[in-house]
Amino acid sequence: MAGYMTFVVIETGGKQYKVAEGDSIKIEKLSGDYKKGDVVTFDKVLLSDDGISTTIGAPYLAGAKVEAEIVDISRYPKVEVVKYKAKSRYFKLRGHRQPYMKVKIAKV
Repeated sequence: MAGYMTFVVIETGGKQYKVAEGDSIKIEKLSGDYKKGDVVTFDKVLLSDDGISTTIGAPYLAGAKVEAEIVDISRYPKVEVVKYKAKSRYFKLRGHRQPYMKVKIAKV
């Protein structure tokens, strides 16, 4: 098939992402000492499709890897949680910012 882009489904941070070469995605922050420009390898590949055949892992594909470069390490905007009970002087306000990594898929 002319012009068909190979894609794979990877698992990281308890979530699944459909990615192809050149894609940029935001993932859960990886544990370890990573900085911008580092290359990370995802070996939990669940599915691979090249336009002709589709390969499904059980649960992962053996030997399949996806390489990505870390573009940014940051945090999402603040999520505020408010607990309030009327007429009882009860009010709690908590905030949380979830960390993430933005990665660019280099090689499928």
